[in-house]
Amino acid sequence: MLSEKVIGFIGAGSMAEAMVSGIVASKIVPAENVIVSNRSNVNRLNELQNKYGVRGVAKDSLPFEELDIIVLAMKPKDIDQALSFLKDKIKPHQLLLSVLAGISTNYMEEGLHGNQPVIRVMPNTSSMIGESATAISTGTYVGMDQVMDAKAILSTIGKVYTIGEEQMDVFTGVAGSGPAYFYYLMEHMEKTANEAGLDENVTRDVVAQTILGAAKMLLTNHEEPESLRKKVTSPNGTTAAGLEALRENGGGKAISAAIKGAAQRSKEISTENERELVLS
Repeated sequence: MLSEKVIGFIGAGSMAEAMVSGIVASKIVPAENVIVSNRSNVNRLNELQNKYGVRGVAKDSLPFEELDIIVLAMKPKDIDQALSFLKDKIKPHQLLLSVLAGISTNYMEEGLHGNQPVIRVMPNTSSMIGESATAISTGTYVGMDQVMDAKAILSTIGKVYTIGEEQMDVFTGVAGSGPAYFYYLMEHMEKTANEAGLDENVTRDVVAQTILGAAKMLLTNHEEPESLRKKVTSPNGTTAAGLEALRENGGGKAISAAIKGAAQRSKEISTENERELVLS
């Protein structure tokens, strides 16, 4: 049972905290069954320990014999050091979850025992408020029970989607980078409304509520975006005029280009990371 398992984090940054916060708030495991570690920042460990009731320890003091699930949450550049540290300590029954961008499950498997269960995780920044769109890709040796445990843990920070690892780059382009596209859109909506005289504080709430409402319509009604768009677009009306301006100015093409550009960069970063790691 997941409720009886012990989860250890290597890395204590913002993503680790988001996951710790979700786990503790959901009570899927007791707070004392969560152990957070880093190399040397004792103040950070004390902060998380006092805030969430978890255990904070130096990385070298992690009680590996207790751990059922290990979460890699440090910087991707430190992966080789982490794998070297783990290789003589981690056992094949222990599940490794990695939130490190650009590091494949195959790379991690080869750096460990060759039969280590590894799941690659791609959350987004909305994990900080429990609304992440998180993708997981399983390695070769992951069992169904371990997939279910991973989903249960990650569901505490949002919704979880299982995808093939070859789809991770485009997922990054859509969901990983996606919040920034909406923030960019909101910046321009706010600026335009403010220039037309609408109060800044009112504008911020109006823009955010409009995007929230549109998202909830999609999630609640399960209709196609195209169908919902047509329902609010009267011929020769205000929405039709706005959409025509978007088309004339390449709005749709810009969105597609943003996703493709981010996905391509994700692929490049993965290649660069693993090439650098092999050469280092």
